[in-house]
Amino acid sequence: MCHPPGRSVPTPAPAPGKLTLQTLFPLALGMVQLHPDPLDTALRLQEILRLRGEASGNPQPGCAWTGDINGVWRLQRHPAFAPLLPSLLCHAWHFLAELGFQRSRLALHIQRCWPVVSEAGQVVGRHHHPNAHLSAVYYLNGDGSGRSGCLRFFPAAQPNELVPGLAVGHGGPLRLAEAAGAPWNAPWFDVAPRAGLLLLFPSCVEHEVLENRDPDDSRFSISLDLALSAPLSKGEAPPEYLAPHPADWDPVADAASGAPAFREDGA
Repeated sequence: MCHPPGRSVPTPAPAPGKLTLQTLFPLALGMVQLHPDPLDTALRLQEILRLRGEASGNPQPGCAWTGDINGVWRLQRHPAFAPLLPSLLCHAWHFLAELGFQRSRLALHIQRCWPVVSEAGQVVGRHHHPNAHLSAVYYLNGDGSGRSGCLRFFPAAQPNELVPGLAVGHGGPLRLAEAAGAPWNAPWFDVAPRAGLLLLFPSCVEHEVLENRDPDDSRFSISLDLALSAPLSKGEAPPEYLAPHPADWDPVADAASGAPAFREDGA
């Protein structure tokens, strides 16, 4: 492995005469078990049902109700949910620190924050969040059994399957159900909903929500999309590839309005 000068990482020596597999380029999934006040949770459940109104799901048949496409996408500004956000965002900062980011050189922004309600038989199809950089899910209920529908993550690639497609299964030679094969060629990774569980993951990761198979309970969760930018400018240029702080952007005026397109401050 090659690293910039001064940042080399020593490669551990394998055991003599024994094959050792080294994990490379792992995907980070942050998991935090929080313990919210049951009364606060009950009030939030009631408020989500009020926000959902008469709807029972998204327009697509069998799809759970997601607030982001139903006009409920700013829970961080709602008095019932705003007190919850500082705790969730604190863990988001910790997640970034664990990945090696310097907090003083970043700004973190909430793009969207929306509720999801999944009734029995409903799912959320496979997708990712190309508009964001870091995503989070916070479960308001769930017992950890997975009956109400697991969150399933998919790998971006399967280099360890060697022959493309074998990790999917269908009678191939990979022992995916055994401990020998699962860590290296797992076709997905499931997380069961549990009340108070917070998950953090890169927004580019493909994921879906499996069917709620609990006929007696709806699954309630809150999703967040977060974006990274450079801090608010103090005269210095932002790092390459990291977007400047939104306050440093200039909107492009409609040509018909005759308004100046940019600030005339010499910058």
